[in-house]
Amino acid sequence: DGTVLGEGVGCLVLKRLADAERDGDRIYAVVKSIAASSDGRSLGLTAPSKGGQMRALERAYARAGLSPKQVGLVEAHGTATVVGDRTELSSLTDTFLASGAAIGGCAIGSVKSQIGHTKCAAGLAGIIKATKALHHRILPPTINILQPNPAYDPDTSPFAISDRARPWLREERHAGVNAFGFGGHNTSVLFKKYEQ
Repeated sequence: DGTVLGEGVGCLVLKRLADAERDGDRIYAVVKSIAASSDGRSLGLTAPSKGGQMRALERAYARAGLSPKQVGLVEAHGTATVVGDRTELSSLTDTFLASGAAIGGCAIGSVKSQIGHTKCAAGLAGIIKATKALHHRILPPTINILQPNPAYDPDTSPFAISDRARPWLREERHAGVNAFGFGGHNTSVLFKKYEQ
């Protein structure tokens, strides 16, 4: 019911997969694709555009060669603003349902419900959460949701909100992370589990 600010800093080490394997690094996940878009002319700095968000999502899935129905976890931008969350949920829902995704077949959450909106570190926090979920085979909970956004209908949504950790049973594991920022900059990243 409104954005709560937090503070954070994080660090990722990105390497070519062959180099990380050669060096014996712990590999949490593999980046399948990164895609971005701009909303272009919009209603204002904080007014999201469904079209812009969908372009980022469609580009990410096309570059990864994945169907949204293959994704088991989406780490949403999820700032707890009514318009922002409604727009993101609508963009994701249309993208997933168009691929034939099952109702409730993908976990969705936002680390912001636990640590607040860390502004510049927000996307990084989401990436850390999603990649650790892939690595540990756990679908993480999203806490502090007493009343989901009114646009969310569990009976028709391809997404499930969980208040507890669950084992990630799919052998094929993919996760998506959204970072939809001020001024209409939209970024979507897709990861897959690391396979030795």
